[in-house]
Amino acid sequence: MNDNEDQSPFRRGFVAASIVIAAVLLCGALLLITGLTTDSSGTANAADPARSGSEAGQPVGAHPATPDPGERPGTGDRAATPCSDAESATTCPGTQPATPADEPGSGSSGRTTRPASAGGCSLPAGDQAVPTKAPRADGWDVSRHVVVPRSSIFGPAVTDPDGFRRCFAHSPTGAVYAAYNTIAAVNDPRQAIKTVRKLMVPGPDTEALIRELESENDVPGSASTAQIAGFSVLDSRPDRVTVMLALPVESAYMSATFTLVWHNDDWRLRPPSPGQPVGAPFAQHRDLSDFTRWSGI
Repeated sequence: MNDNEDQSPFRRGFVAASIVIAAVLLCGALLLITGLTTDSSGTANAADPARSGSEAGQPVGAHPATPDPGERPGTGDRAATPCSDAESATTCPGTQPATPADEPGSGSSGRTTRPASAGGCSLPAGDQAVPTKAPRADGWDVSRHVVVPRSSIFGPAVTDPDGFRRCFAHSPTGAVYAAYNTIAAVNDPRQAIKTVRKLMVPGPDTEALIRELESENDVPGSASTAQIAGFSVLDSRPDRVTVMLALPVESAYMSATFTLVWHNDDWRLRPPSPGQPVGAPFAQHRDLSDFTRWSGI
């Protein structure tokens, strides 16, 4: 464990009390780790090579693109307008059209395509390029108080009655969509155990987290609407993608790292190892130079 992780107050028990990484990251509690040591660029180590399969903090492919001056981050040619604070899958006005099927993801060169899944999620896998620009979205919704993207190409294709959003395209861009929606999924502690069962890859670590949740008291989630500022794909393999997300805190940003695994025809979150919090490793960033800017506002 490095010095940054040693100083982090986010131990598994604290975050597991709500599982909700969003309740920690989006409510300003991350100010508690402003004592993290940083390098000369002001960015703490943000990836664990043993877990992500890539060099710490280094995105895959080209450096994330920065939008042209005057263009809203992550909105392409048109600005997407977030809707009012409403529970899951509320349609936002002013959204932009989906990317045509022959150019999904605005990814890098060297595209390959994968056929549609034969399982329960019917979205075609499509373009396998790692996204280095903000993907186009059909629109942005407020799900469990978090602004998240939706696309007829990348997902989510299904929203459950409890608001859980699922069925994403089997591609790196589909995994980025899934990572954004993961933040929303974990932002309702009232449904923590149900969410863990739907969201995380089954196995001993997931069952251990569920047992811990069963013994914890409920912790309220975020009551105000929040959004993610950007993403960086740290590692991309056919059935595993590691995504680092940036969340605004005061005048800086904090990042959380999520590894998505293709399981039962959908992207599922790999659970934390024993003793680690959901979203670890965390890092502090002075700006978004390490990320592709993408948000609904």
